[in-house]
Amino acid sequence: MEGCGFRDEFEDFKNTGYEVVGVSADSVKKQQKFVEKYDFPFFMLSDESKEMLINYKVWALKKFMGKEYMGILRVTYIIDETGKIQKVYDKVKTKTHAQDILTDIAKISS
Repeated sequence: MEGCGFRDEFEDFKNTGYEVVGVSADSVKKQQKFVEKYDFPFFMLSDESKEMLINYKVWALKKFMGKEYMGILRVTYIIDETGKIQKVYDKVKTKTHAQDILTDIAKISS
């Protein structure tokens, strides 16, 4: 649902000058199938080594139905052209997330 929101708002993101990039720990092959299934027009990166995920502090212990496991946290970063993190979203509302980011990009850019 979150990725589809970015897909649906992709033209608006292009108009801001920001790039949309998704990352997962899935293999390139699995990632490609996912991108094709949902028709994502943006970059999806595969980080099977989890090096980037760890550096961005999104590979962490998760809990679901009483079980603990390592996985990717749903976090988004707005990063400017100099590489500076402008905003971190660690509480994501999947239905409105892309629109929320577009609103914040407009505030950052003005």
